[in-house]
Amino acid sequence: MKTLVIAEKPSVARDIVAALPGTFDEHKNFYESDDYVVTFAVGHLLELSDPEDYDPAWKSWKLENLPIIPDEFKVRPRDKKSATQLNLIHKLLKRKDVDRVINACDAGREGELIFTHIYETAGVDKPVERLWINSMTRQAIRDGFDGLRPADQVEPLRDAARSRSEADWLVGMNATRAATVRRGWGAGVVSLGRVQTPTLAMIVRRERQIQAFVPEPYWLVHATFDPRYEGLWFEGDETRLKDGERADEIVAKVKDKTGRVESVERKEQSERAPLLYDLTSLQRDANRRFGFSARRTLSAAQSLYEGKKAITYPRTNSRFLSGDLVPQLKPTAKTLTPIQEYAKGARFVLELEQLPLGRVVNDAKVDDHHAIIPTDISHDLSGFSPDERRIFDLVARRFLAVFHPPARYARTTIVTEVENERFRTRGKVTLEAGWRGVYGLEADSNGTQKQDEDAEGEGELPALEQGQEVRCVEAESEAKETKPPPRYTEATLLSGMETAGKLVDDEELREAMKERGLGTPATRAEIIETLIRREYIERAGKDLQPTPKGLGVVTMLEEHPITSAELTGDWEKQLSDIEHGNGDRSVFMDGIAGFAKATVEEIANLDDEKIKVERAELGLCPRCGAETGEIIKENARAYGCTSWKSREEPGCGFVIWKRVAGRTLTPEIARQLLEERRTREVLSGFRSRAGKPFRARLVLNDEDKIEFEFPVSRKRQAEQEGEEEQTAPAPAAAE
Repeated sequence: MKTLVIAEKPSVARDIVAALPGTFDEHKNFYESDDYVVTFAVGHLLELSDPEDYDPAWKSWKLENLPIIPDEFKVRPRDKKSATQLNLIHKLLKRKDVDRVINACDAGREGELIFTHIYETAGVDKPVERLWINSMTRQAIRDGFDGLRPADQVEPLRDAARSRSEADWLVGMNATRAATVRRGWGAGVVSLGRVQTPTLAMIVRRERQIQAFVPEPYWLVHATFDPRYEGLWFEGDETRLKDGERADEIVAKVKDKTGRVESVERKEQSERAPLLYDLTSLQRDANRRFGFSARRTLSAAQSLYEGKKAITYPRTNSRFLSGDLVPQLKPTAKTLTPIQEYAKGARFVLELEQLPLGRVVNDAKVDDHHAIIPTDISHDLSGFSPDERRIFDLVARRFLAVFHPPARYARTTIVTEVENERFRTRGKVTLEAGWRGVYGLEADSNGTQKQDEDAEGEGELPALEQGQEVRCVEAESEAKETKPPPRYTEATLLSGMETAGKLVDDEELREAMKERGLGTPATRAEIIETLIRREYIERAGKDLQPTPKGLGVVTMLEEHPITSAELTGDWEKQLSDIEHGNGDRSVFMDGIAGFAKATVEEIANLDDEKIKVERAELGLCPRCGAETGEIIKENARAYGCTSWKSREEPGCGFVIWKRVAGRTLTPEIARQLLEERRTREVLSGFRSRAGKPFRARLVLNDEDKIEFEFPVSRKRQAEQEGEEEQTAPAPAAAE
């Protein structure tokens, strides 16, 4: 008799075949030996059925058909290719010489759902065991087969997987249909979801804060002293002056005057290495450092795991290691010694008599998968793609850094008093690089203290003593304005999703909030891509900003709980409880069904004003407005003159199209073009066909067209100082 092994992907099936004993014959989409048959899914072969598969009447999108809550959920093949592979697996499951089945899909919630749907639709009753591995090396696979888990041990995970899938269907299907019907088909499908909608709401609310922000002027006063150092005026905890005249008075008062060093305070501080990576923290760092999208990081990490066998399972929520991994830690460090950039850090780890494991090993914080670390096999970096190389570098350095001592600094704060005005200077010297040495930082060998590179100046700090006289040789005021909160980047959005919208910078506190985050590490990248694909948000350089379509959706549902990050975070906590055997699936699903019903009722009863598509009015038409009073008004695709009535009556024909070079011109940018005839700044995130950013300029000639002006280099700007910026005709892609 034979054992059937079902993997999640063809590449994993090949790795399993390579690790198992015996000779395998290759057949179409499966492998067979004397003891094993190994086949594979291609991700999800089955999906939850559409409403019309339950009742043909439900094909019509009508409010009276809602909510749709099936008594029992059905599944169907995703497409013809999936159906073909599903039929093959079903035949293998029904073979009389197969008496045992091993679920070798990815060791997580989605892997469990993939297998469960395949197995249940086959209609067989054969014993099932679970392969659970964190690494795709041959030894790890063999160890996994030696320690197979009984199927009932992962039953809670299966329940959580089902609950997540069915909850998303219930909320998404009912809310999307209700909102689309209520708003009217003219506005298109209003796609809503259990996780995507609160994520969109976070981005929209931040955008509103930015749009509503009114900058306030303030002034800073900088002073330069002899011996040479700089200081920033302060009073109490405040360094900003709201009165420009007061700032000028301070400048005149202290310039060329003698003062004294009021105090010199020196403190030593230490900084511990950051925790090991889970997927979300890896995606955050890759976005900050390389500008990678969350999906791009996951793709590279998955390839390093499956294809290169270079890192452990990436779709993990843990930043700790389990105790059984301790014997592998030094061998893992040893694999990094032949690689020049890691050799010094790896040798340090190998020379430690005892590894510092207090912040690294914590069995209570490792559920199914531990933190992402390199594998304990040799690594051939020459075969890595540029993306894989960067992601591996992050993982390898973080792994070595966590075993290094803290970095130690000496921070000095100097307060200088001149004419009863006080100035603060801060400096820092690295005493021991500690873990930062893994990243190339060295201790300051000469002990020279550097001023912090902030508003308080930069440069070396002289040796000063309390009471020492100094002279203020220069003073100046700097006019500034307060800035609005920044737009979300993928890094900051991932942080926000992890903490259900709460601003949490502290690493340890963020760890404690993980169970109540939006989505899971494995799904967050896809949620962001879904919002982009549905044109609710778009990338503007590194920033993510909502489109008018996304703004309209959140405006429509403003107070509804479906936009609440905290509510969705509570649902994720319940799913986590189910996954770990502490929650009740039926109670959770009853709650979701009740929520879907309440959502339909609330959307059906929305005030008409709430569901209206907001259209911006931008001012008089630049072509005919002076004579006719016609204005420029937003519509679904453009900002056009209201003189347009139909194709037969096009009016003056003035229009600014919303989509330019793959991005959306917001009403604010269109208004700038109309009022100032150009955008104030380079359009963030816009690129010409040649890949260059540009400004837009509205040229009111006979054609009333938009031209694009490409920024020249700083060097070229210096050469043509005082001249007009050169312009270039718009490439076809930008037009």
